[in-house]
Amino acid sequence: MNDMVRRSALAGLALSRQALWEAGPIALGFAFLLLPSLYGLFTGIWSTEDQAHGPIILALSVWLLARKWPAALAAPRTGGQGVGAVLFVLGLLMYMAGRSQQILAFEIGSFVVLAVAIVLIKLGGAALKVLWFPFFFMLFMVPLPSAVVAALTMPMKMAVSYATETLLFWAGYPIARSGVILQIGQYQLLVADACAGLQTLLTLEALGLFYLNVVRHTSAFRNTMLALLIIPISFTANVIRVLTLTLITYYFGDAAGQGFLHGFAGMVLFISALVLIISLDSALQYFIKRRTAA
Repeated sequence: MNDMVRRSALAGLALSRQALWEAGPIALGFAFLLLPSLYGLFTGIWSTEDQAHGPIILALSVWLLARKWPAALAAPRTGGQGVGAVLFVLGLLMYMAGRSQQILAFEIGSFVVLAVAIVLIKLGGAALKVLWFPFFFMLFMVPLPSAVVAALTMPMKMAVSYATETLLFWAGYPIARSGVILQIGQYQLLVADACAGLQTLLTLEALGLFYLNVVRHTSAFRNTMLALLIIPISFTANVIRVLTLTLITYYFGDAAGQGFLHGFAGMVLFISALVLIISLDSALQYFIKRRTAA
């Protein structure tokens, strides 16, 4: 019995060494490319308000990968190596172009392409089917071209500004609006991109998709409705954030609105979005149960 246990332990150790020998160089090479970029991101755009969701998306993506990794390892290793090799070369070219020309969309996006390529080469297409959502989720941390962001952000800011002015006017506050500038009492506020921009909307979209992936409802109607409601939920959360900032400025002054409490309003944005998602999910569950019972 002791000899069997010893042989099993030695076999397990040999497999571990083999796995380490195979995965070690890949991990070192990936880290060699990734770590300088991560340092640049954390000291650059990820330290700004409109791109502060980047580390959150990355952390949640890694958690999703770790959660699904055992299932990916258990999947049959079928095909995909040729496609993986092509993607690997494409990812390296994207990285070189992005790093040398400071094109962040290429630099960050290359890591998603390289990770997909490595999974295809080492584990096959079946494993990628298991891990597709974490890789798709990573795309939300890739910054969009500034021209696209500028074109789509202004209408969104106008809509949020209009909703904020209308709600506060109905509530009896002395407020007026000129474009995306709100005048409340003696204070004037500019609705910035970070408060109601495209990146904020995409971050909240990512939050909603993450929630859907984690809860995994069996009801197709419930999943579809939640996915469709993510956009109005995101808009509502943005309005709540701007309302909060406007009222903070009105009652406590401009310094409070632009200081610590301005950062706190960002937490209000995500908390209100999460509360709205869970509330609507609960309402849909109640509706489905009522319909089933009838």
